[in-house]
Amino acid sequence: ANFSEQVVESFPSDISTGIYYGWACVGNGDVHKMVLSIGWNPFYKNTKKSVETHIIHTFKEDFYGEILSIVIIGYIRPEKNFDSLAALILAIQEDIEEAKRQLDLPEHLKLKEDNFFHQTEGRIVNNH
Repeated sequence: ANFSEQVVESFPSDISTGIYYGWACVGNGDVHKMVLSIGWNPFYKNTKKSVETHIIHTFKEDFYGEILSIVIIGYIRPEKNFDSLAALILAIQEDIEEAKRQLDLPEHLKLKEDNFFHQTEGRIVNNH
């Protein structure tokens, strides 16, 4: 799930590019583990910074237009370029496994139940 340019521009300017892990919730649904990429995606030669969320869950249908709420818990690694698509895919798989391990820790697991994820009505999102 990619955030819009407007949302990306509202992220703190001093946040390091790289791969993060945390929790994500689509609409008022369940909270799932996620991996987040913040940066330029050098393999694809992006000209604009992007924030892409990989929710570690299989959804039955698309969720375009839904509110995506995330909580970033930790940092996995810096952004980097890859020699091949296969190397990129392998790194993504390793990032997902690291996120799963980290998010199973009790101190991270408890954040899954935070009220943040269930207050979408009336919540201000990106100053709107």
